[in-house]
Amino acid sequence: MSMKALYIRHKAQPGKRDEVKRVWEKYAREYVEGASGQIAYVYGFDDTDPDAIVAYQLYTGDAATDDFVNQSWYEDYQRETAALLVGQSEFRTITPQWIKGDRA
Repeated sequence: MSMKALYIRHKAQPGKRDEVKRVWEKYAREYVEGASGQIAYVYGFDDTDPDAIVAYQLYTGDAATDDFVNQSWYEDYQRETAALLVGQSEFRTITPQWIKGDRA
């Protein structure tokens, strides 16, 4: 199995981090909970920056990473979060070389 990972860092406008989280919960949380192509998904607040959000996602492969952005609600999610963010978010794709507990 060829796994892929994705690291995303969002920078919210000052004091808007909780609002960004509410938009994520409105659109993405239910999808993430049921997405079979996602092995792990961590959505968290950066402990060193009161306005930063970090998401780390581990996928079964490239096709699963594309599924998230192809959801019918994705454009609304993007628009609503963009209004609360400072600039572009940082996106990094990762090809895992070793994963604890991986049987592959």
